[in-house]
Amino acid sequence: MSSPPASLAAQPAETRIVHGLGLMVLAMLVAPFIDIFSKLATDTASPTFITAGRFVFQALFMLPIVLWNGLWRVFSWRLSFYHMIRAAVITLSMICFVATLAVMEVADAVAIFFVEPIILTVLSSIFLKETIGWRRYTACAVGFLGALVVIRPSFEEIGYVAILPIVTAFGVAIFALLTRALALREDPWSMQFQMALWGIPISGLLLLIGDRTGMAFLAPSMPDGLTLTWLVCVGAFAALSGILAVYAYRAAPASVIAPMQYFEIVSATLFSWLVFGDFPDPMKWLGISIIIGSGLYIIWRERRAASSKPVTGTAKSTVAP
Repeated sequence: MSSPPASLAAQPAETRIVHGLGLMVLAMLVAPFIDIFSKLATDTASPTFITAGRFVFQALFMLPIVLWNGLWRVFSWRLSFYHMIRAAVITLSMICFVATLAVMEVADAVAIFFVEPIILTVLSSIFLKETIGWRRYTACAVGFLGALVVIRPSFEEIGYVAILPIVTAFGVAIFALLTRALALREDPWSMQFQMALWGIPISGLLLLIGDRTGMAFLAPSMPDGLTLTWLVCVGAFAALSGILAVYAYRAAPASVIAPMQYFEIVSATLFSWLVFGDFPDPMKWLGISIIIGSGLYIIWRERRAASSKPVTGTAKSTVAP
């Protein structure tokens, strides 16, 4: 894992934390635009084509930085198999989420997706053998109930597609577990870039299958100028939000930064209302509040549990997908 830039390392701890919080707020302001432009592109492109476009343009926007910093020299090719798995998981997750955006309000889909920290908590207890007490398990159950409150009216309107954000959350949680396993061995930028590189051929293979089988959600297409513009914006905002998140986690501890991720629900709601005129009703706001409250409680409990453990000298790096 690479060390923070010298300019950050030289700053007092309090200044670095404020810096990190500011960067994460910016990342969460930027992140909803990935979903908004993806939703705009669904008028003429399939979820798989949009996902492939995201990877292509995200890689192109990151390429100058990777070349400038010489990060390509530190690629761990012997870990390529694990990066391929990460890319496959996140590709399928993105396809599910974009398929949801085609028929669901952005704010609702984002809110349901935020059961991901809850799923990650459960998976960590199973696969990483992390000790999870009854309080956090209870918070996980409450968080899922909050998701069901948001899903219920959407399920009545659009059917089983309303469940896809949970599928996405499950996939991103698995992606996060794999990222944790690799984060101490590789630079975050390298991991981000390799994920995008692997995502391109995986998406291409799915597009080929769609072309041969005629499956609509996998179908390739020739984008018009407007759709291509949306795809460029998806890739640009994905790269920018990822960059901001990486530097946020470099500047401040994950336990301090993590709660700010829930700001994305607020920004997604605002921008979705401005662009599409969508605004959650009171019942959905209740579900969103339950999800946020459960997630923040889990983060708080994890923070307390971590502070009670002896320091081992290792650090944990978190990378946004």
